Amino acid sequence: MTSTIADRLRGNLWVPMAFGAAIVALAGVVVASETRRPVGADEVDCSKAKCVALTFDDGPSPFTDRLLDVLNAEGAKATFFLIGNKVALDPAAARRIKDAGMEVGGHTWEHPNMTTIAREEIPRQLSAATSAIASATGTAPVLYRPPGGLSNADVRAEAGRQGLAEILWDVIPFDWINDSDIGATVYMLKTQIKPGSVVLLHDTYSSTVDLVYQFLPVLIANGYHMVTVSHLLGVRQPGSSYGGRENGPPVNDIRDVPPDQIPTLPATPSPKPAPNLPITDLPNQNPGGPQ
Repeated sequence: MTSTIADRLRGNLWVPMAFGAAIVALAGVVVASETRRPVGADEVDCSKAKCVALTFDDGPSPFTDRLLDVLNAEGAKATFFLIGNKVALDPAAARRIKDAGMEVGGHTWEHPNMTTIAREEIPRQLSAATSAIASATGTAPVLYRPPGGLSNADVRAEAGRQGLAEILWDVIPFDWINDSDIGATVYMLKTQIKPGSVVLLHDTYSSTVDLVYQFLPVLIANGYHMVTVSHLLGVRQPGSSYGGRENGPPVNDIRDVPPDQIPTLPATPSPKPAPNLPITDLPNQNPGGPQ
């Protein structure tokens, strides 16, 4: 695994100068880095330990495999909300996510605004994504996330009929906006994450993978376990909805670690983000994501 990570990091990662400063800029108590925790991400009791669910939208992408390497190297688990038409285009990528021990949820078939498409289109957007994921991974998802967190009673009712629970978030660090300024994303994570947080990120940005690579040691040093949504929240009722679309008030639970405990990255240009596929069969819909 180490050589694989090294191969994927070489020439592909980008570290904006702002990131290193952001790790140490916030005043606070410096904590020492922990060793790898004896309790795995699938066994930890989140009612007693500090847990956080990292979630990644819009994949699979060319950066997903590198992200899986980064997560697995630290014993971290995460939940990936995959777009159905991307899974259909690259089912092997979705399978690798599942085989890496991660949780897979649906993110609709084409990533439209679920609140503005025709009501009769809602079932297909959910079911087609579920079918593509089930075909690729061998397991049908029980969780979904509407694009942009945009949902309504019609969407949730149909999700319930299809056995899906809606998962939004309570930490949104705006990684897609801060693609060229990881330090801004780090600031949001450090001020917003608390035990039980569900964090929205995107594996369509190489800079987000860089961020995770350098921020996981910070979370570990602060006693956090990175778990899946289902491990954190338990079984969710189909048709229910968890979370919201905005950050709450800052909690400042994350303390700094010594700079020498933050892994360094080659100062190479960041690859362009991976776009979503065009929507060609729905009027007046944009697939969002990087254009």
